[in-house]
Amino acid sequence: MIIRSKAPLRLGLAGGGTDVTPYSDLYGGATLNATISMYAYATIIPSDKGKIVIRSIDKGEYLETKSIDNLPIDGRLDLLKGIYNRVVRDYTKTSLSFELATFVDAPPGSGLGTSSTLVVAVLGAFAEWLKIPLGEYDLARLAYEIERIDLQMAGGKQDQYAATFGGVNFMEFYKDDKVIVNPLRIRSVYLNEISHNLVLYNTRTSRVSSAIIERQSKHILDNKAKYIEATHKLKEQAIRMKEVILKGEIDQIGEVLDFGWQHKKLIAAGITNPTIDQIYETAIASGATGGKISGAGGGGFMFFYCPNNTRYRVIDALRKFGGTSHRYEFTTEGMRAWTI
Repeated sequence: MIIRSKAPLRLGLAGGGTDVTPYSDLYGGATLNATISMYAYATIIPSDKGKIVIRSIDKGEYLETKSIDNLPIDGRLDLLKGIYNRVVRDYTKTSLSFELATFVDAPPGSGLGTSSTLVVAVLGAFAEWLKIPLGEYDLARLAYEIERIDLQMAGGKQDQYAATFGGVNFMEFYKDDKVIVNPLRIRSVYLNEISHNLVLYNTRTSRVSSAIIERQSKHILDNKAKYIEATHKLKEQAIRMKEVILKGEIDQIGEVLDFGWQHKKLIAAGITNPTIDQIYETAIASGATGGKISGAGGGGFMFFYCPNNTRYRVIDALRKFGGTSHRYEFTTEGMRAWTI
């Protein structure tokens, strides 16, 4: 028997940062994101050998150990260990024997929600294998708790829900970690045009998002007005983005992206740097009407809205920075798991 799963990565189109505690608890957050045809994959092969074998294929990491009910969190494959520990603690109450292999289409620190999406994919595989009855909200919530509570990894709430639900979603975040996912019904002609016009660019740099997010959270806790006001503007951006997409006013997407980017840069140090600023300015000078860095900032992927046929001019202009542009499509499905 082989159990497989996959979950899609996402583009955070608007509102990123408002899903992070304590802002979402104090003021309520809102994001708009869309999943794309890049995935995190998991494969589980049950075993009777009394061993646990874990392979992170894309990272080149390997672990083999005896079957125990709690794997030590020691800096080696901690994300995958944390998932296993929680599954045993909450569901099986006893150790398991299996091989787990994972692969992600984008590297860690890319800004596409890779770690959270991987957690969703692996949890989905365990749920498929063990027949754990997890609904979409249950799965996303459990993935969030494993990352943010069990493993104490700083970050927001949107990625787990995006990977689980899939599609284009307007998400609302409230105190006590309450989340409401609102799927958007968008005409295919609008979605196709947005996909054509949004250039996804890999800067070929990585960053540790937790440091940026921790600074952002501290500014909110310290009640620093200028940072709070900038984050309010990001929530406003998410609401505006929802309106222009649903109404088909897609020529305004670049303007809304730029509005968000100008305020996102203000919420914490490290979100941008001279190289990122130069890439952004080059894209705008080449015909893009707006854009942003994906995720918390500091590196990873960026994307730019390039109306008409300016995408080709923008892609060509960005070559000098040594990054690469990626083709993708928007997806409508979230996490899927199956048994062979």
